[in-house]
Amino acid sequence: MCKSKMATDIIQPTSPPPPPPKSNKQQPSKSPSSSTQTTTTTTSSSTSSRRSLASLRSSLPDNPHLYDISEIRHATNNFLAKNLCSTTTRSWRCTLHGKDVIIFQRKSQTKLLNPQTVRNKLSSICRSHHVAIVNLLGASISGEYIYLVYHFIRGASLYEALHNRNNPNFTVLSSWMSRVQIASDIANGLDYIHNSTGIDVTYVHNHVKSSSVIVTEEPLFGAKLCHFGVAELCGEPTEERESGVNGKIEEDLEVGTTSFRKLSRSNSVKFNGTRGYMSPEFQATGVGTRKSDVYAFGVILIGLLSGEGPVKYKLDKATKEYKKISAMDAAIAVVADDGGCGGEREGRIRKWVDRRLRDSYPVDVAEKLTRLAVDCVHVDPNKRPDMCRVAGKISKLYLESQAWCERMSVPTDFTVSFAPR
Repeated sequence: MCKSKMATDIIQPTSPPPPPPKSNKQQPSKSPSSSTQTTTTTTSSSTSSRRSLASLRSSLPDNPHLYDISEIRHATNNFLAKNLCSTTTRSWRCTLHGKDVIIFQRKSQTKLLNPQTVRNKLSSICRSHHVAIVNLLGASISGEYIYLVYHFIRGASLYEALHNRNNPNFTVLSSWMSRVQIASDIANGLDYIHNSTGIDVTYVHNHVKSSSVIVTEEPLFGAKLCHFGVAELCGEPTEERESGVNGKIEEDLEVGTTSFRKLSRSNSVKFNGTRGYMSPEFQATGVGTRKSDVYAFGVILIGLLSGEGPVKYKLDKATKEYKKISAMDAAIAVVADDGGCGGEREGRIRKWVDRRLRDSYPVDVAEKLTRLAVDCVHVDPNKRPDMCRVAGKISKLYLESQAWCERMSVPTDFTVSFAPR
């Protein structure tokens, strides 16, 4: 029988222990049964210790790994494997070093990537370990491209879960608790990225959107944030590296009560963003901040409540032109204090919230979540709450939703028969 991994890690003593000192007193003799019992107890405790250590080791994040490009080529069949995502970002699901992974191809914003610099960044990013964040296993460098290797998570993106092209009236997120759970997971994941004390530096995600959230079902619905570490490894401009942005300043912009500077088109640094999820200051400067992450989370929260995308176009029959409809503007109008009574506001909320929830949700909690989402998408970044406060509020609203579901659940302590008597 082969030895386990834990057994091989134990160092055997090089010399036998010294004999016990002799004593004139006669030692009581031990019966064979007591000796067998002691040996059995010691063996069982040792086995349980090995199992607990093995489970602890498997739960810890892996050490960062800088893969050789030949390993990436072999795993992706020289990049000829089927592209996993439908977006412009190339990605492949494959097996690398015996692990089920997904590899993303990203173009670096810096002209020359230093392997040692990438390794140092990986050592810091890979130390992050949160249940709502997809673990980054390592990276590989090839010219101006960097290949990021993440642990593969079974599930679907939040965008696909909310928007079914074949059947728009169907969604797997048909219960209120599933949507509050997803909102709570995303908020706690972003709070960990922004404010975790276990990471050397605070990070900005910079890619918060519905397609970057994986919805899992193990056994209940949950959410995991993807693409954490992309902004740092690809050299995208964030608030931590704002002074290192190369480009000529063109003009000052006024957004809300805060002044920003717009980068000219000759700027050599490109930034990635998705329409509808970019905050006004991010569109103006191209620099990602924690407040821009809060804005993107507010857009996701509005989508969870309304079931709509951030921007859509509707044909105006009178003018025969398409009219742009913003989900943020609709959410602001729902909770606006226009002097009406509470019944009118409740009617607006019921009309605005996703109809696929079948009016089975606490209206007061839905109103509080809508107000929180509106605060997150405020045009002035200084008036947006930080993710620590947002995560705390959503946790309280989650408990209120859970209590509401328990009150509204069907009693199971008695039976009813509708048979004729």
